[in-house]
Amino acid sequence: MSNADDAPLWQPTQARRSNSAMARFWRAAEALTGQRFADYAALHRWSVDCSADFWSFYADFAGIRFTDPPVEVKGPDRMPGTEWFRGATLNYAEHMLRRNDDKVALIYRTESGHTRRRTYAELRNEVGRCASALRQLGVKPGDRVAGYLVNRTETVIAFLACASIGAIWSACSPDFGVAGARDRLGQIEPRLLITSDRYEYNGCRFECQGTIEALTAAIPSINHVVVVPYGRSPDPGMPHDWLTWRGLLDLASTDEPELTPLPFDHPLYILYSSGTTGAPKCMVHGAGGSLLQHRKEHQLHTDLRPDDTIVYFTTCGWMMWNWLISALATGCTLVLYEGSLNHPDSTTAWRLAEELDVTVFGTSASFLEACMRDGIRPRDMADLSALRTLLSTGSPLSPEAFRWVYTNVNSNLHLASISGGTDLVSCFVLGNPLLPVYAGEIQCAGLGMDVAAFDEHGKSLVGRQGELVCRRPFPSMPVRFWNDPDGERYRAAYFEMYPGIWRHGDFVEITPRGGIVILGRSDAILMPGGVRIGTAEIYRPIETIPQVLAGLATTVRREGRDEIVLFVVLRPRDKLDEALRETIQDAIRRSASPRHVPRHVLAVPDLPRTRNGKLAELTVTRILRNEPLTNRESLVNAECLAVFESLRPQLLAAEPGHA
Repeated sequence: MSNADDAPLWQPTQARRSNSAMARFWRAAEALTGQRFADYAALHRWSVDCSADFWSFYADFAGIRFTDPPVEVKGPDRMPGTEWFRGATLNYAEHMLRRNDDKVALIYRTESGHTRRRTYAELRNEVGRCASALRQLGVKPGDRVAGYLVNRTETVIAFLACASIGAIWSACSPDFGVAGARDRLGQIEPRLLITSDRYEYNGCRFECQGTIEALTAAIPSINHVVVVPYGRSPDPGMPHDWLTWRGLLDLASTDEPELTPLPFDHPLYILYSSGTTGAPKCMVHGAGGSLLQHRKEHQLHTDLRPDDTIVYFTTCGWMMWNWLISALATGCTLVLYEGSLNHPDSTTAWRLAEELDVTVFGTSASFLEACMRDGIRPRDMADLSALRTLLSTGSPLSPEAFRWVYTNVNSNLHLASISGGTDLVSCFVLGNPLLPVYAGEIQCAGLGMDVAAFDEHGKSLVGRQGELVCRRPFPSMPVRFWNDPDGERYRAAYFEMYPGIWRHGDFVEITPRGGIVILGRSDAILMPGGVRIGTAEIYRPIETIPQVLAGLATTVRREGRDEIVLFVVLRPRDKLDEALRETIQDAIRRSASPRHVPRHVLAVPDLPRTRNGKLAELTVTRILRNEPLTNRESLVNAECLAVFESLRPQLLAAEPGHA
């Protein structure tokens, strides 16, 4: 499965290695410990074996400011239940607002080309005004403030204002309908709703006022509604008791942020699971753990610098938005892009990177795979010479897409595939500016993250497929789940399979050189004949077939056995005939094994995806098993499910390969 015999696609130059923050930290850690770390594996081993020393030293290296220092860095070494930096107080927003000058902090850009900039000085003043206004409305530490907002400057200001006073932020993007937003925000009983009045996507305009009215009716805890106009002014029909954003700021008595010192694990924000199999879980993340983890990933693993411009194409309902905003602590410039990456065409993102001199470019694997399938050559349409690092997440990036990046984007950039999740609002495995890049592999486990692959008996595996686990506590574990007073749902989510060990739910292989190959979600693992197969092993071979735009693999139970079904989306002018079906099956057989070959290959017009772009494999599996679906609102295109429902009876009765 691994690419152990492949030559690296990229290696950092000696100058790039020695000038990186990771190299500086490495040298400093050697000086601290009196040890010599022969390679990254040795540095990583120290970071997990001596985790209290590592996290304490990194906090000092990164300049984390504690108002009150910790009396203990790490409590009992157990999961769940470890307390980090006990007794320490800090303020997350203080670290984001450390700069107070004319350096551009935020560039807001819409798909139509509208652009606005905010300097760090302007950002600081507006956060101060917003925080003062929130206090005037009675918002206190621990109160929840909900955002139903597009990815724009005011969203960042509102979030940082909440963080400055200790209110808990939680957001959905406005493409969530009433049910999806209610099922999330309603659980946490927010006092205040800050919302966009409309949004635009792919050239179309969507009004939100009806949804907002329904939300406020469905969530009785909401006392105030603040509307951020998408354009220059809100709809004149807006209810009279709603505030505009300008009206909110007019309540302020000061523009100087009051940065309240708060405990290390004071809740910063609440994020949500996808909710494809039930009510979304509400994950409460602490300010200190999120800050420390994000600083480590930005500074050491991404080598993010104050003179960088970083974009991550995301909505504020995906955890990558939270990850991106923490980059303000670096003092760099953040690009907030709002809209479709395919409007007016699929070159938008690359042209934006050239125009704004983007140096760190983050996106989904599905976007890169789509560019590859469409034959786009970004280097021919945009000057990407400033681009130093390309980040990819959301789903596994195929080896072919790795190679496409180096051939068609920039041959001299650090391609960092990263993987973690909403559960830890960060990464378990990610990039490293000191290590080579190999096709299809994530470079390494993050410092301080004791990652392994386990078999069903809890034995660690190398070079074989297993469950992704973390064997030791880390600071960005959720503080708790909301409305889970005894922690039962929290323990059930991560610690039932391996007591005391975090089981993440990904199926992976760790290569002998320490790279990681993500094979798919554990709950989507296929078991034909009792053999565990990761869905990514089926998707990789079909990436090379020009007629196939995307695929989704699951199983159907027929005559007492599980048979693999592969649903494919084809180019508009292509048809799934016997020749193409055999081409697909042969490609999978050659690349993987005969066991991986789908018994049924069926064409469908679209595949269901969650709102952060992930394939909803388990949703299709539940349809084929005739099990109820509890949360269609978690999908961006739930209308496509009707096709799978109509295929179920035909598929169960079909000859192999047909429906």
